[in-house]
Amino acid sequence: MGRLDDSVAVVTGGASGIGAACAERLADEGATVVTIDITGSVDHLLDVRDEAAVEAAFASVMSSHGRLDAVANAAGVAGGGPIHLLDEDEWDRVVDVNLKGTFLVDKHSAIHMLAQGRGSIVNIASIEGLEGTEGGSAYNASKGGVVMLTKSIAIDYGRRGIRVNCICPGGIDTPLLRAITDSDGMDLYRERLREEHLLGRFGRPSEIAAAAAFLASDDASFITGHALVVDGGFTAGLRVGLLEQLGM
Repeated sequence: MGRLDDSVAVVTGGASGIGAACAERLADEGATVVTIDITGSVDHLLDVRDEAAVEAAFASVMSSHGRLDAVANAAGVAGGGPIHLLDEDEWDRVVDVNLKGTFLVDKHSAIHMLAQGRGSIVNIASIEGLEGTEGGSAYNASKGGVVMLTKSIAIDYGRRGIRVNCICPGGIDTPLLRAITDSDGMDLYRERLREEHLLGRFGRPSEIAAAAAFLASDDASFITGHALVVDGGFTAGLRVGLLEQLGM
């Protein structure tokens, strides 16, 4: 038996990376999974910035399945840079997909979950929504917004049976990360970033999906408003080489 047997889950960003891993894991846990993305082999092709399309997709889920138990909200894009070099259009693109898109998906999830009196929403934020990073600007702002939006929604709907949490991944080996780290001249950056994770590696999408499955399930029935850090120790503190001097 799976932790999500007989449930219906929607996964955004379901065509690749963390979203695809979440869709696979939730299905393995017994859920009927409906996937959403802007491209790829998914159930609903749409842009999460388009409220009418988001609303229609969730109406379709309810019409087809009669319920909505969980949402894993993984649609997102990378982008940013020092603000004096950042175009307004790029700022809008990143913030609109990552933050406005999360808002719209959560909004139309909540409408149906309110009617049934229960549900679990899991937003994918980032450790870059908890602390600053070089050149983060738009991405950090958008993911910090996701963390605060998650907490606010959890406050608003906890007494109505809806739990809302977010996951803050570290560096995860996805097409999104590789598009940055595999580009020309980024070898040193990639190795420095990897080394900042205390486990000495990037995470796997399946490891974020495992956390999402937990938060979506009744095993997390007393958890809401939480930003769960899954980062291989990235935010735990600094390694400065002391243990190497001690022969460790």
